[in-house]
Amino acid sequence: MKEMLLIIVSAALVNNVVLSQFLGLCAFLGVSKTTNTAAGMGGAVIFVITLSSFVTSLIYKFILVPLDLTYLQTIVFILIIAALVQFVEMFLKKNMTALYKALGVYLPLITTNCAVLGVALINVQKDYGILQGTVNGFATAVGFTISIVLMAGIREKIAYNNIPKSFQGFPIVLITAGLMAIAFFGFSGLI
Repeated sequence: MKEMLLIIVSAALVNNVVLSQFLGLCAFLGVSKTTNTAAGMGGAVIFVITLSSFVTSLIYKFILVPLDLTYLQTIVFILIIAALVQFVEMFLKKNMTALYKALGVYLPLITTNCAVLGVALINVQKDYGILQGTVNGFATAVGFTISIVLMAGIREKIAYNNIPKSFQGFPIVLITAGLMAIAFFGFSGLI
């Protein structure tokens, strides 16, 4: 239990996938304009990363390692992630049309989101078992959701501030992301 708690805190806060490892920045910067779309993207990422961590761990342990095909791990992981994103996209298109339209092009970008593939590869590198890998994937996705929702909340507040013209738009977003990364660096003392 202590090990699982350590994995959760480490993946969600200390080694935050966006603010410490700088993975998944495209979706982080692109979808963080409103908290509703950020939360929707976070939910989709939680689902995809958790499920892909579970499935990739199973396939790695029971197919790739026994057949000595570990050199195919990246290709296999990408195919699994692409299939899961297609499932999420079809589900959102049918059941949550407003969120599907709000996410727009960023939903298919989960397929190429390096955070999703990064978690699967980190699980292999750290030699996590199936449960540990799934917990790591879930915690990483929760960390992604925390950071994207925080960024969206800050961006909504920034819109009402008087910002110098040279910092308006994307420059202030990058400065905000940098300050958030510094703030999350404070969590490094937890572990």
